[in-house]
Amino acid sequence: MKIGDILKRGVFSVSFEFFPPKTPEGERQLFETIEHLRRLKPTFVSVTYGAGGSTRDRTRNIVKRIHEETELTVMAHLTCIAHTKEELIDILKDYRDIGIENILALRGDVPHDKPDFRPPEGACRYAVDLVRLIRSEFGDHFSVGVASYPEGHPESPNMEWEVRFFKEKVSAGADFSITQMFFDNSYYYEFLELCSKAGIDIPIIPGIMPITNFKQIKKFASMCGATIPQSLIDRMEPVENDPKEVAKIGVEFAIKQCEDLLHNGVPGLHFYTLNRSKATLEIYEAIKDLIPARVR
Repeated sequence: MKIGDILKRGVFSVSFEFFPPKTPEGERQLFETIEHLRRLKPTFVSVTYGAGGSTRDRTRNIVKRIHEETELTVMAHLTCIAHTKEELIDILKDYRDIGIENILALRGDVPHDKPDFRPPEGACRYAVDLVRLIRSEFGDHFSVGVASYPEGHPESPNMEWEVRFFKEKVSAGADFSITQMFFDNSYYYEFLELCSKAGIDIPIIPGIMPITNFKQIKKFASMCGATIPQSLIDRMEPVENDPKEVAKIGVEFAIKQCEDLLHNGVPGLHFYTLNRSKATLEIYEAIKDLIPARVR
């Protein structure tokens, strides 16, 4: 089922993001998490793609397994910066042939272990190029999602620049967007206003990262430019070595964040699960009565 078609019908979306594990034990844990989250009947789930294509086969195998062994609609992330166009077309043909209809088109990060990295000759250098490639080679077979950055991509000089390049991705054929994680909803609302003024009208689904490991999330936030409110830092820092207290505060914060987003009519909620189900289940249980009916 195509995510874009579901969203066009005004269906509220609840979705979960996973990453491809490196070990058999990690894969066992992931599918245990998927089993726990299936009962929430997510609109879709997605599987990430490593920097420089480093998880190409693992991403593909997890996507295929979810597609074949569950009833879930699955979206494959695909980054383009390290692949030739021919490689990208081959990857997409494979996804088409195994029945995948949803792709999250991303530029991807430069591999950290390759400081002198250069994209291959003729590569898709940006996500907009990948969106164009998908549309030119596969038409409407895939529903194409893209990323958006309420606080601006780390490489964007300002939000005017950010919105201009986001609009290019939409004009190229993106059906919907999922935001980078954020912890201050005002950034999301301001971004929506800028997008509206620019004539961008695709659904922009907020990405929610429950904080269960404060040190880890501080690192993530620093890398992607997400602001952690000082009030939350003040609560987290004294207990950052106490996993249970960190998770308790993190879940409470995410519940309030989601409640505010739901009261303001968001098109969905996308949870970055880190392959764990406990925090997401607790948040969903607390907000479920606020979630609009999700009839496909």
